Amino acid sequence: MTCPWPKNDLAHAYHDTEWGVPLHDEIKLFEFLILEGAQAGLSWDTILAKRAHYRVVYDGFDPTKVANYTDAKVKNLLADAGIVRNRLKVASSIRNAQVFLDTGAEFGSFDAYIWRFVEGTPIDNRFKKHEDIPAKTPIAEAMSKDLKKRGFNFVGPTICYAFMQATGMVNDHLVSCPRHAACAALA
Repeated sequence: MTCPWPKNDLAHAYHDTEWGVPLHDEIKLFEFLILEGAQAGLSWDTILAKRAHYRVVYDGFDPTKVANYTDAKVKNLLADAGIVRNRLKVASSIRNAQVFLDTGAEFGSFDAYIWRFVEGTPIDNRFKKHEDIPAKTPIAEAMSKDLKKRGFNFVGPTICYAFMQATGMVNDHLVSCPRHAACAALA
């Protein structure tokens, strides 16, 4: 029995190919950082539906390009119905790109920095019911606190935990889901 949360084709594809897979690619890590922040207050299905367009207008989520967005680019983004047109979230994406690059420079890569929170190894949870999966954990709270101290925005503990799930820092597929064993084997 698969995890119960995917309810449409995009969500099923995401669940079956990405969610819970350990991720170490800088561009993809940045993408998830931005998309998880954009999701705040919205459903993940909304973000998945807009994801392809985000990739286009956010220059493939190249943090160097995003860090240098101008006021004119921000104006274009805020007028683009293909993304979440929230001024704070757009401004945050630019700020987060700048801090992402600074953090990566400090630690050798953002990947090296972020995976320290789980000591470089995914946490393999063994949940039997969807209701048992937490919205946040002490590790997500510590990550949130450190990210905020560095200047990141839209990185509360719940967003951080969703980021951890998305990037395979934790395996929260239910043990009955075939993806649980597949993701655990990738750890």
